[in-house]
Amino acid sequence: MSILITGATGQLGSLIIEQLLQKVPSSQIIACVRHTEKAEQYLKLGIEVRFGDYDLPESLDKAFCGITQLLLISSSHTDDSVRLVQHSNVITAAKKAGVKQLLYTSFAFPRQGPIPANHVHRQTEQLIFDSGLDYTILRNALYTDFVGVLGLNEAISSGEFITYPGNWKFNTVTRQDLALGTAQILTTSGHRQQIYELTAPRPWDFGELSAILSELAGKPVVHREDSRIQNWIYAFLSKIDTVSTSEDLERFMGCPITPLKDSILPFINPVK
Repeated sequence: MSILITGATGQLGSLIIEQLLQKVPSSQIIACVRHTEKAEQYLKLGIEVRFGDYDLPESLDKAFCGITQLLLISSSHTDDSVRLVQHSNVITAAKKAGVKQLLYTSFAFPRQGPIPANHVHRQTEQLIFDSGLDYTILRNALYTDFVGVLGLNEAISSGEFITYPGNWKFNTVTRQDLALGTAQILTTSGHRQQIYELTAPRPWDFGELSAILSELAGKPVVHREDSRIQNWIYAFLSKIDTVSTSEDLERFMGCPITPLKDSILPFINPVK
């Protein structure tokens, strides 16, 4: 069995490989990267490194040769039209190379809520369905990292956590949790033609986050709404489903997801 991870030096890809190393021999793992010089640490671990660029189909044809399972980590390009072409290149090359199973990191609940029908993840999923390849769709929740743009440290300093009005709830998870669940799926059977919603089993809200900030600060941090707040994140959040939940991720992890308090610690300055 060979497992190839695209985007293997990215944040999520690196964590997935770290988890895979605890489950299978390094000789079964292949790191597919655009910049091979950035993957020297994998070579030292006995992991094969292959050059593969989503924009260069011929590189993908060569990279995917002899692969049993291929994990397509979605492109990070900012233009969705470019991302779709890149994903299409990977899917086409995977079929041409005879890959046995294609796994794709989609986005949680893309067919619910206000997400447009031409959304890149919906379209990529359809390309996979139409390809005839055996597949597993991993619909990842929004990363809890998004709290980094909410002004948490300013809230602790001022004693007020101010957000845009709305019934905001979040099914977010950490990359580490997603990596653990994904590695389990990659190394166990029974996942062909399956779609998994890898989210938190219950959502959290800004009131809960405010209470955690109060605990960390050792003083009250009051949550308040203000429609004058100017922050691009709220327009983004309103376009995705951050409310719906699933127990899929915890089932594959075999343990609870990382608590919200622990998840936000990297974004909190030490309290003096």
